[in-house]
Amino acid sequence: MFRKMFLMAVLAIVGWHTRAVAANDQSWVADYDVVPRPQSVQLSKGEGFVLDGSVQIVAPAALQREAGFLASYLAQATGLQLPVTAQKPRKVACIVLAVDSRTVKEPEGYQLTVAKGGIQLTGGSAAGVFYGIQTLRKAIPLPALFSMPNLDNQILSTDFTRLSPSADKAQAAKPQAQSVVFPAVRVADAPRFGWRGMHLDCSRHFYSVEFVKKYIDMLALHNMNTFHWHLTDDQGWRIEIKKWPRLTEVGSMRSGTVLGTNSDLDDQQPHGGFYTQAQAREIVEYARERHITVVPEIDMPGHMVAALASYPELGCTGGPYEVGHFWGVYKDVLCVSNERVYQFVEDVLAEIMDIFPSEVIHIGGDETPTDRWNACPRCQQLSAKLAATPEMTLQGFFTRRVFDFITSHQRRALGWDELLENNAPQNTMIMSWRGTKPGAKAAAMGHDVVMAPTSHCYFDYLQGKAPEHEPSRCSGFIPVEKVYSLEPVPDSLTTDARNHILGVQANLWAEYLTTPGLVEYQALPRAAALAEVQWTQPERKGFEGFCQRLTRLTRLYDWLGYQYAKHLWPERQLPSRWRF
Repeated sequence: MFRKMFLMAVLAIVGWHTRAVAANDQSWVADYDVVPRPQSVQLSKGEGFVLDGSVQIVAPAALQREAGFLASYLAQATGLQLPVTAQKPRKVACIVLAVDSRTVKEPEGYQLTVAKGGIQLTGGSAAGVFYGIQTLRKAIPLPALFSMPNLDNQILSTDFTRLSPSADKAQAAKPQAQSVVFPAVRVADAPRFGWRGMHLDCSRHFYSVEFVKKYIDMLALHNMNTFHWHLTDDQGWRIEIKKWPRLTEVGSMRSGTVLGTNSDLDDQQPHGGFYTQAQAREIVEYARERHITVVPEIDMPGHMVAALASYPELGCTGGPYEVGHFWGVYKDVLCVSNERVYQFVEDVLAEIMDIFPSEVIHIGGDETPTDRWNACPRCQQLSAKLAATPEMTLQGFFTRRVFDFITSHQRRALGWDELLENNAPQNTMIMSWRGTKPGAKAAAMGHDVVMAPTSHCYFDYLQGKAPEHEPSRCSGFIPVEKVYSLEPVPDSLTTDARNHILGVQANLWAEYLTTPGLVEYQALPRAAALAEVQWTQPERKGFEGFCQRLTRLTRLYDWLGYQYAKHLWPERQLPSRWRF
């Protein structure tokens, strides 16, 4: 206990010292080699632009929100409080924001021109301006906060009599810069893919509204535009449905959770929570302001035990059911021959579509055992009727009905790649998780595809080879290098099929992510590697250069208080003898 308190005190001193050094460093020069790497960066002749307290931000009414973000980011990074105005003042250095779809053809693209007289940022849309703002933000060279090259010596030489409990808080000031020099440059940039996403499972472990917003901010930092929100599963139903109130009254709370990796030991501690519709709308709006679309997922007909515990009549056996305590795949699923199930599904989806304006609604469709259907007389009668339709399975029948309901509301259905094995309707979008081969097959068949293969994009998997030094108990191993190496578009595809690869996302399943800090740790810095896969053209990529860009980005992680894995920086990790 004493050793642990001793080390915590030392880390506080180290943090205090590095923040104090950062606060006194006034010579800052911007660097445009950021993450994700822009498509074109051409340094120009002549003097650069000096950002100081006299600068103003100029933006039309339609870009006032983006201008507000820029002012906030600059204040956060430099301490400079820059005013925002709609009219360009005379004889004042300015950062000017504009939208011009004729100059910038790609809606999410932007052009950034920096000269002595000012900065001009033009986007193909407000979203393009926002991504240009992220480049400016990340170009600012924040001083390093995290450095422990001689931790043992620091521990031995520390004078603990000088340590004040409030010293760290008092000195934890944000970085201050009298000025930042932005070298003259012309940046022309646009994303490679239109779908650049991250997923978060809030069913297995529930996270607060505040943390979901923080997660969305993390996506924005990495130029991502899609937040795939996994809201229901066997272990918890997390979204309020007014027509079916027991989903949250019963289904949002489990009475215990298995310990370890599906052991026989249960902690017998209640775990739960759910988002009201008002809270979900608040999150949708928060994401929209940052040009991120929230894609909700209601996983069905499998992964529905929490719903069955709430309404047992929706299952083949009638129960009793209990909200899931352990992970993996449950045999109890929705009874596809029961008409009440379709009323339930339509009621749920109607409310979901009212809350979430996303064109795309994720309907799951993965890991659906047929055991209960095979033993259900009604399901077998339905199966006999479907026998006249070639390749129509019971799950295919269910998917077709759900698909028809969603498309009748002018939305698009997205599901996991198992839908391909169940005669998925032609316009169904496919999320390829069992490798990239199902996605390639789907694209060749004419389906729009999002690549999210377990081999590269399952961020709940471990980042280090030594499980005893990893906080998560999940299996698998996906280091940063593996994420960065992903090529989402197989060479074997025709030009037409390639056009059906909409983009890439990573998935964060939360079976073992018991705290928000663990979510951040598992996501970072792999999200940065994913960002370059999503945004940067392959010929502009290179892992060695990426590591240099990433090292600079981690300084911003530190200032933002993100927790992240440090396998790429062994000098930042605690020596093994200091691990308790």
